[in-house]
Order: sequence, then structure tokens, then C-alpha cells
Amino acid sequence: MKKPKWVVEKEQAKKAAAAETVWLFGLHAVRDALMNPAREKLRLILTRNAADKLGDAVAAAGIEPEMADPRKFPAPLDPQSVHQGAALEVKPLNWGRLEDVAMGDGDTPPRLVLLDRVTDPHNVGAILRSAEVFGAGAVIGTRHHSAPETGALAKTASGALERQPYLRLTNLADTIRELQGMGYLVLGLDGEADQTIEQALEGRRDHAVALVLGAEGPGLRPKTKETCDALVRIDFARDFGSLNVSNAAAVALYAARP
Repeated sequence: MKKPKWVVEKEQAKKAAAAETVWLFGLHAVRDALMNPAREKLRLILTRNAADKLGDAVAAAGIEPEMADPRKFPAPLDPQSVHQGAALEVKPLNWGRLEDVAMGDGDTPPRLVLLDRVTDPHNVGAILRSAEVFGAGAVIGTRHHSAPETGALAKTASGALERQPYLRLTNLADTIRELQGMGYLVLGLDGEADQTIEQALEGRRDHAVALVLGAEGPGLRPKTKETCDALVRIDFARDFGSLNVSNAAAVALYAARP
């Protein structure tokens, strides 16, 4: 009996995901990945200079590096990548399910960042870094139309990718509804909103809170806006200009701290 098309497509997607690897580059990103026991490491390429700087991390990871000439660096990286003589091929991290990261540590009310079609890896990397600094439980994007785990994202995250959960789920509206079912207050950032983050959280900072940010320019999609509990804005001192999405995430996380 012939398998239905959707079953075949699902199996193919699963196979492709299993075969997927990521090349991380740069001393900081490679060091943090080497030191992460949860990271499956496949191939390490170093120049002599980088090997001297990463000796402790290489020893801790127990991986044998391939030594390379800096003028003929063999890792399959974009020519613009500033690799600093270090590249590591890895499997993407598996952070588990939404409920695994949404429950928090029990000490403080959890905070999450949701991204609506934020595709620039540098923006997502910077958001992961801010999320780690401000104690967020996870950054969550969509499986399609969001930045995948890449070397550029890892380098911008400056090590946060190894510690800060980054989930990519199928449908953002469904994810929002699932979080609401867990007791989360979901706030969508919109420059035209009537209330600020602080006003929306007055007397409610003990709630679990998810902040939803959209891509620069289009912002949140209508469906996302409808699904959020409330729309909020960041107050600006002047009438012109706007924040880059990664800066907005940092300010919003600070404003929404428990």
C-alpha cells in the first residue's frame, strides 16, 4: 500500500533534520560549544594560533582537532565569516518541548521571548544574549520564517546559544494559546499600543509573562496581535526613531522583570 503524501513528507523532513549539521566559528562560539556537554561535536578545525588559545576547551571536549593553514582554511564557511582560525561542526541543540522550558525554576515568575518572523540571525543572536542576561526561560521562534541555528547566530549570541534555550515551533498563535493555558500573560509589542509594558504589568509582576516581538518594519502579524492578551509599547523620550528588534527585546525584558 502506497504511503499518503503527508506521511512521506513527514518522514523526509525527519530524515533531513537528523542529517542537519551546523558550522560554528569564532573563538568564543567554538569554546562555549566545546565546553557544552549537551552539544554533539563532529569535526573541529583549528589554526595553530587558535589551538593554543582553545587548548583547555579542546582537552575538556576530548575531540581531536584538524590543524589548518590560516591562508587555506578548509571549513565550508561564508568567505565573510570572521572565524579567527576556529570552526566546529555540530548537531543543532535539542531543547525539548515548550512545557520543558516554560515552567521556570520555581523561584521567580518566568519570562519568555516569542519572535514573530524575526529572520535575521544577528538579531536573534543578540536577543538570545539579552535573554540570558535578564534570566528569560527561552527564546521561541517559528519553524519557518525564523532564523535557524547558524554560525552567524552563534557568534552574535556570544556563547548564549549554548545556554539559552532557543525553540522553533510550528505555529506561533498555537504556542501563545498553549502558554495562556499554562497561566502566562502574553504581551505583544506594538508601537501604536495604548499602554506601556509597565502599565500592563502593574500589580501583575508575579505572573508568568511572555513578550512577543515582530520583525522590523511589518511588526506583529494581525493573527499574532489578536491572540496576545494585550498590546504594549516601549515609551520613547522623543517622537522620532525606533529601536532595532534586538534592542527592543532587551528593553522589554528589563521593563518586564519580576
